[in-house]
Amino acid sequence: MLLILRVFIAIVYCILVCIFGTAYCLFSPRNPRHVATFGHLFGRMSTLFGLKVEIRVPAGVANNGNCIYIANHQNNYDMVTAANIVQPRTVTVGKKSLLWVPFFGPLYWLSGNLLIDRDNRTKAHSTIALVVEQCKKRDISIWMFPEGTRSRGRGLMPFKTGAFHAAITAGVPIIPICVSTTNGKINLNRWNNGQAIVEMMAPIDTSTYGKESVRELAAYCHTLMAAKIAQLDTEVAQYHAARK
Repeated sequence: MLLILRVFIAIVYCILVCIFGTAYCLFSPRNPRHVATFGHLFGRMSTLFGLKVEIRVPAGVANNGNCIYIANHQNNYDMVTAANIVQPRTVTVGKKSLLWVPFFGPLYWLSGNLLIDRDNRTKAHSTIALVVEQCKKRDISIWMFPEGTRSRGRGLMPFKTGAFHAAITAGVPIIPICVSTTNGKINLNRWNNGQAIVEMMAPIDTSTYGKESVRELAAYCHTLMAAKIAQLDTEVAQYHAARK
């Protein structure tokens, strides 16, 4: 019963946010500030799901300037965990088919996110060029999931190199975003689903990396993030144990 009630409220809430957001964005379409605004609204559903989300942002984050954010991509609950830490003037990169998702698609595009053809592998280089161009032209930061797909309990998947090529080409730092493991830990029939931690790590300077060392940069970031996620999972486990 609790699951049905939560799903019903979540659907109604999402539709209302999308309708209001689409109308709101029409007054300043494609303004990149909208992404953080509505991302945080979706993030508020964590309370509905009985999940306490702790956000950790380092001091001076407002001075980071343009960058490429990279985050681990687990499941649909990323919308209520990672969405809470999206910074102003940050947009995401999504597949073109998202535009046709009822209610959500128009909001996704009007809020300033980038749409690409992920099914066409021959356009990989043009996608990187688009990210670099938009980062400079619109004075924005880009949020990307380097795993390329949801991990769904398989741990941190291998990274694709697109985000790292873009960061090196644009001459901007990479900032990892790590979310503690949520897969298999949220039961919508359970009132309290405990804690999740979302942590922003320190910027990684890409100026010392060239295109020939992009895989080295990707591997370095993967190692850092895997270690951080393991640390966050330990903290969450201790949090739950202390409350039993």
